[in-house]
Amino acid sequence: MLRTRSLFSSCLTDSLPRQRRLFNTLRPRQPRIRSVAITATVLATVLATGIAIHTALRPRVLLEEFSGYPTVTKTGSDQELISYDEVQKHKTKDDCWVIIDGTVYDVTEFLAQHPGGEGIILANAGKDATKIFKPLHPPDALDMLEEHQRLGPVDPLSMPEVVEEITDEDRRIEEARKRLPPVDAMLLLQDFEDWGAKVLSGTAWAYYRSAADSEHTFNENSNSYERYWLRPRILRKVGSGDTKTSFLGIDTESPFFISPAAMAKLGHPLGEVNITRAAGRLGLVQAISANASCGLDEMMEERLPGQPVIYQIYLNKNRQASEALLKKVEKLKPAAVMFTVDVPWQSKRTLDARAKHVVAPVVEDTEPQLKPSKSPLGVSEAIGGYQDPNLSWDDIPFIRKHISVPIIVKGVQTVEDVDLCVKAGVEGVLLSNHGGRSCDYAAAPIDILYEIRCLRPDIFDKIDVLVDGGIRTGADVVKALALGAKAVGIGRPILYANGTHGQEGVERACQILQEEINNTMRNAGATKISEIVPEMCGPAGPWVGQNRPPYVPNP
Repeated sequence: MLRTRSLFSSCLTDSLPRQRRLFNTLRPRQPRIRSVAITATVLATVLATGIAIHTALRPRVLLEEFSGYPTVTKTGSDQELISYDEVQKHKTKDDCWVIIDGTVYDVTEFLAQHPGGEGIILANAGKDATKIFKPLHPPDALDMLEEHQRLGPVDPLSMPEVVEEITDEDRRIEEARKRLPPVDAMLLLQDFEDWGAKVLSGTAWAYYRSAADSEHTFNENSNSYERYWLRPRILRKVGSGDTKTSFLGIDTESPFFISPAAMAKLGHPLGEVNITRAAGRLGLVQAISANASCGLDEMMEERLPGQPVIYQIYLNKNRQASEALLKKVEKLKPAAVMFTVDVPWQSKRTLDARAKHVVAPVVEDTEPQLKPSKSPLGVSEAIGGYQDPNLSWDDIPFIRKHISVPIIVKGVQTVEDVDLCVKAGVEGVLLSNHGGRSCDYAAAPIDILYEIRCLRPDIFDKIDVLVDGGIRTGADVVKALALGAKAVGIGRPILYANGTHGQEGVERACQILQEEINNTMRNAGATKISEIVPEMCGPAGPWVGQNRPPYVPNP
């Protein structure tokens, strides 16, 4: 089966990933409107506004009257329309135009500033880049361009026809969506992951699930929790209680927050907005990714009154860009900022790299000095090229200069660096190895937490310690809390849930975790978070000899 459409009109149907079109496949399809004529008034309106005419509405007889298209067409309002033929002439590093949502942009000067590097833009130079642009960028991403770089609307009648085949992936997703259980049937966080593998696009799954190199750290993050077991206390009244707590002075209904995971639009067209809404409804804290596919203002506007959020920051190679962002964030007053330091250098994220051709094909050698890329960009590399690899401890005062809210350093991976964070005066640390996506064979965060508990328990009185990575059950959360964490972060499961069921999925995933935390803590003898103490958790096996935790008194 083939679908024929105008490439320009793809901004109406393909501006988000294919899963958007397949997300509601069970809904009755609306019949396409077909017309054999178009009035002069409608045509004039279209030309004046640059609105695309869908293929089904384009009158064949009208198209046949034109033997060619001028470089520039003037409408009744003197607005110039740029022909697609003209756009195609500008596809080199020194002269680069792209079409996004029907507007032609000259991005030549912007190539060196693009956060994802110039390669992905040059791969789409002289073309309509709407389809690849929309899922990876927030709505305000184009605001950074100067007015002279906005050349004007493309002539919709000059856009070429393309024939797109319904792919095997389209069919796979559509069939999987038909079998997808209702959200209430999801009983474990693992259920969302299992179904996410079936219903997400290959690009989305590869980005969400990917980890560094051979993925030893990724696997160890989850497996490490099996090394720590609970020691429940009995005959304690557990008929009432709750999971409310706080960290860095931020109140929350449950001792976990939504980690700053990026690119939620790859899984659902509403992206991170779903996550913001779900967190607000459940009284949870969302850490907003610096690489979110929704705009910061967009997410902030979706908050309920008083809803706290944490904003993640990566420092830009261009410190002026970081300074401008920090000033904007300061005006929005999040509850805290999360300075991410666990990706000092971009690793190969294997699954994402294998799917990279979907995101950015090999760049053509449009100029002799521009060598073709031997390793085209995956999503992670496409969005992270702006990050500064030359971070230092001096960057904490730089952030503090522009921010008045608490600072959390995300990505601390040794006891020694936790101590240095204390000395640097930050309010919180997040033990994290970036979900196993950075340094393969980095230690599991829960192991670092255990080392702090055993070797430097005084640190817990000086700074709020958070932890993420590999947490998949409420029991995992309770273990981390017992060892000293103030709260834990949940990342991938939220992305999977958003991809399978949207906002309802995110809410259900959080409810599952909250239910399991409540059940586990009560069965361990605690009715509130403050009653979850170190003596309740330690290494698996008998607590005798060297296996007995040093913080547990002798019986």
